[in-house]
Amino acid sequence: MELHGLLSYTFFLFLIAGNLSHEVTISQSIHHHINRPTKLFVFGDSYVDTGNNPKSFASSWKPPYGLTFPGKPAGRYSDGRVFTDYLARFMGIRSPLPYKFRKYAPNKLRGGLNFAFGGTGVFDTGNLQPNLTTQIGFLQGLIKDGVYTKRDLKSSLALVAISGNDYGTYTSTGGSEQGLPSFISKVVNQMAIDLKLIHDTGVRRVLVTTLQPIGCLPTVTVTSSYQQCNESQNSAASFHNQLLQRAVMALNNNTKDSSFLILDMFSAFNTALKSKRDFTGNSKLKPCCIATSSDANCGSLDENGKALYTVCKKPASTFFWDTVHPTQAGWHAVYLTLRSSLNRIFL
Repeated sequence: MELHGLLSYTFFLFLIAGNLSHEVTISQSIHHHINRPTKLFVFGDSYVDTGNNPKSFASSWKPPYGLTFPGKPAGRYSDGRVFTDYLARFMGIRSPLPYKFRKYAPNKLRGGLNFAFGGTGVFDTGNLQPNLTTQIGFLQGLIKDGVYTKRDLKSSLALVAISGNDYGTYTSTGGSEQGLPSFISKVVNQMAIDLKLIHDTGVRRVLVTTLQPIGCLPTVTVTSSYQQCNESQNSAASFHNQLLQRAVMALNNNTKDSSFLILDMFSAFNTALKSKRDFTGNSKLKPCCIATSSDANCGSLDENGKALYTVCKKPASTFFWDTVHPTQAGWHAVYLTLRSSLNRIFL
């Protein structure tokens, strides 16, 4: 999720304190007769992308990305594995092949495919990569071509991860405070439509992540020298998540033989960040890879090929890799926090 900018509107605090402040109870409809999923289809942004973005411009294909795993840049927005890899391991399958490599390794499609592209959102975000609906269209096309059968889809799990690029695009393109609440509703409404589109393909389990605490991302906390989260922005994320929870509840109530499940990334991030065991240093909010100039990013080089960034000595001791993405260790901590709730996909 290469955020173009982040929400900073304090009016969310009022909204959250108002009629949306009560806790939403998620009603999950889980059917015990469905077989254990053996395929994983992934949709979303850079929190789950494992190599779809073009090498020509994506930082994920440049050093120092991939430093920990596999030891070189491989298209993941981290020093190593991302959440997709840990979910696949939990399922007992290989991490699904990125969609763009499908023609080069047709024998590896059995475990599913990863359709996620870094920097994308529910709607177009300006990076010329496929939005969520288009990604789902890729799966629909493969089904039409007979690559996946109805039986394949019934034994599949879909993961949908939307991590905030729509909101970053909204604010960076001049979106107003007054229009933001309705835009958030628009984003979540489209997410609900897209979740149902996935279900309509024949996939019976659809796992969707909540928005992470965006106020704790280094691109935000840099203003406090990485010392504290922006609670106003975290309240904004909570607002999105409450609407998403309601949408998932409605899908489960209105869709026969479906199982739409919420994966609470917001709480998992907070739990991992508060852990006293996993991450050390003066600030758990400080990233490992830091640009050395204001117009550079992790992975940037000057005209002479000199790195315009520094990398910490022990990425495994930090939660964040760059300004918005966790390290492999960070994702592993998030996965461990969520592991018990993941058992729902096998019911």
